[in-house]
Amino acid sequence: MSERILAVDTTHEFGSLALLCGPDTVEEVLLHAPDGFGQILFGRIGQLLERHAWKAGDVDCFASASGPGSFTGVRIGLACVKGLAEATEKPVVAVSNLAALATFGSAALRATVLDARRGAVYGAVYDAHGALVRTEVVVPFAAWLDTLPAGEVEFISTDLSPFAATLASTRFAGAPVTTAPRALAAAIGRMACQRLRSGHAEDPAAIDANYVRMADAELFWKES
Repeated sequence: MSERILAVDTTHEFGSLALLCGPDTVEEVLLHAPDGFGQILFGRIGQLLERHAWKAGDVDCFASASGPGSFTGVRIGLACVKGLAEATEKPVVAVSNLAALATFGSAALRATVLDARRGAVYGAVYDAHGALVRTEVVVPFAAWLDTLPAGEVEFISTDLSPFAATLASTRFAGAPVTTAPRALAAAIGRMACQRLRSGHAEDPAAIDANYVRMADAELFWKES
């Protein structure tokens, strides 16, 4: 029987849940929680498991988006899967949202983009095998474009429209743009399946958040 995986993404206002058997998606659910996921997450997970007659103990591996994104959202998702994994004595995989976005591309070089607000983006470049070509950063979009490698680059984002005008004024005008779905949990689950099969799933205590930048409170403390 294929591995059963529960994947969670609560890193942005639109999050998602997914159940997978191996790399195959059983069900993926888009969540919208403008006020945060803390009050709804476990209830929605319970409903999803019940629809497919699964129990938490039936899950072989728990997966979560590790960021970047909302600091509170990142923590909620990771704490959820850590708690479930510890209670069931199962492993965990934490997956970068930017890496998950890259799985929706088809080019040799895939530049993944998430809106970090304040005119900045979370960005990274991956190759077709999911290996990092340019490390994950948070910078103004135009400045990030200057750091990208030469050659054809495919841009992948859930919504690149806020940055389309800037892109059109650079050497990347006309570059392919792929719009990924808001729901990333199934992609995260597929990556978790690969890592589980290759022996790279982790103990719940070992996973950590991928904030890319410090929280506002930490920045304020360092600047004061």
